[in-house]
Amino acid sequence: QVQLVESGGGSVPAGGSLRLSCAASGYTYSSHLMAWFRQAPGKQREGVAAIYTGGGRTYYADSVKGRFTISQDNAKNTVYLQMNSLKPEDTAMYYCAARGLEGGSWRLQYEYDYWGQGTQVTVSS
Repeated sequence: QVQLVESGGGSVPAGGSLRLSCAASGYTYSSHLMAWFRQAPGKQREGVAAIYTGGGRTYYADSVKGRFTISQDNAKNTVYLQMNSLKPEDTAMYYCAARGLEGGSWRLQYEYDYWGQGTQVTVSS
């Protein structure tokens, strides 16, 4: 059974940092596209960052470039999202997702086969 389990969310003041983790199990982790999405109250879910687990290529939403870093630890089948210089507008539920290599833009949510349960990030002003 495929599982993606997120952790690391919490509440921080503006300017603070958090590191989210997404531990994957139940499938061949290598050669996948792993991504982080987020959904704020009253807003649509949006892509934050993605990484190809085979080659390490990364993608970021413009709103987080320079502040967030996606990385992986293949030995642990885990993807991380380091979030620095957090802003109140980063407040959202953050979800980890995975799909195969074939497909369109990393932002296309319907192409992801597996999703985690989400972890809440709250940034206070």
